[in-house]
Amino acid sequence: MYRFLLTPRWWGINVFAVLAIPLCLFMGSWQLSRFEDRVDSHQQQEDRSARAKTAAARPLADLLPVDTVTSGRQASARGHYDTAHQLLVPGRTLKDRHGGQQGFYVLNLLRTDSGKALPVVRGWLPGDAGAKADTARVPAPPKGEVTVTGALQASENQGTDGVRAGGGLPQGQLGMISAASLVNIVPYEVHDAWITLTDAQAPLHAVPPAVAEGSGLDLKAFQNLGYTGEWFVFAGFVVFMWFRLFRRDAEAAKDAALGIVPEGDGGGAGDVSQGKGAAGERGAGRGEAQGADQGDGPGEAQGADQGEGRGEGRGEAARAGKA
Repeated sequence: MYRFLLTPRWWGINVFAVLAIPLCLFMGSWQLSRFEDRVDSHQQQEDRSARAKTAAARPLADLLPVDTVTSGRQASARGHYDTAHQLLVPGRTLKDRHGGQQGFYVLNLLRTDSGKALPVVRGWLPGDAGAKADTARVPAPPKGEVTVTGALQASENQGTDGVRAGGGLPQGQLGMISAASLVNIVPYEVHDAWITLTDAQAPLHAVPPAVAEGSGLDLKAFQNLGYTGEWFVFAGFVVFMWFRLFRRDAEAAKDAALGIVPEGDGGGAGDVSQGKGAAGERGAGRGEAQGADQGDGPGEAQGADQGEGRGEGRGEAARAGKA
């Protein structure tokens, strides 16, 4: 009954199922492992951030270049602020327990002894970076040589929240904190990193460090989880379709073995013969009716005429004899 499994059609179906199911399971497991790696990386980053808050600050040169391990670590640098190039970074939101409030960062460049300048976010203020009333509250940076301590951060890119990479900002504003954006503003080299001060000068608010890119539970992590479910669903769909096709062909083979003809097979010829028989019966009926009408009508008319003529002739002969 299952000989249909040896047909070329079923050979193709079986080969496809045998290859597709393991592939879907492998891809789903791989996507799941990617999600688990991101969860572990996020947990490790949180642990490092918690330790960095209490750990002693290290010199900036010991923590460069910035990576997932050094991001968020407390770094210290010594130099003097470039007061001629104070910049405001608009459109930045400071999140707290009450939600988020729109404002701007206050950024100054610290000229270090190494010759390169270090971008330092001194703090955050609510309001509009283009409004004089809001920018008037920005305190002037300290003069002379200072030592700054803050959380080390990697340069921002176009995918960072709040970044305005399109340009078109007024003079004195910066859309993205990166060496590539600052190189056209200042006449000296800039470190490919920045720090956010732990202790902000009033009325500025300290900007909390952001997690390293690729180490948090961001949209990409949940995309991996979604892809995991999709691959497993594909594997189940292949099994379902194989079983459905198998059951259909098995039922058809069983019916054929019992001599059961599916509906629609041979029904057209029977209908045609029945139609021809019915047409023949209708034609025979019409012929009999026409024959009866044609035979009875003239005979009856001729007999009636002959009888009436004979009766009239006999009556006239009797009347003549009496006379």
